[in-house]
Amino acid sequence: MPQFWLEDFLPQLFWLALSFGVLYWLMSRIALPRIADVLAERQNRIAGDLDKAEGFRAEAEKTQAEYEAALAQARAEAQAVLAEAAARNAAEAERRANEVGERLAAEAEAAGARIAAAKAEAMVEVRSLAAELAGAAVRRLIGREVSPAETEAAVAEAMGGRE
Repeated sequence: MPQFWLEDFLPQLFWLALSFGVLYWLMSRIALPRIADVLAERQNRIAGDLDKAEGFRAEAEKTQAEYEAALAQARAEAQAVLAEAAARNAAEAERRANEVGERLAAEAEAAGARIAAAKAEAMVEVRSLAAELAGAAVRRLIGREVSPAETEAAVAEAMGGRE
């Protein structure tokens, strides 16, 4: 192997050291500062983007909190409107129920009066019919004519004040 020949070893070491030194100087003075600048710029851009993202996140949280507050307020207002409408409807239903109840009570009272009048009229007809039948029965049974006043008195006594 030629690189291990002793007569070529010293010049190879010299050129190795010289090449390494020049390359080190070029890297430290030119390439590495540029790389460091690019990395620093990249780091600054990333930090700026993170700051912007944090600002957007804070703004989004604030907007979400405002939205939730507005939504809660809208729900509360809707509940209040529903409660008011329910109260109004309940009051209207109660008012109508009272009106219907009063009208039904009046109709029941009127019906009761009509029934009482019909009953009284029926009792009068029953009494007169009973009196006629009693007079006819007396005529047929005993052959004697009885006055209408007597038959009506007998029927009234027999009914005993039922009306």
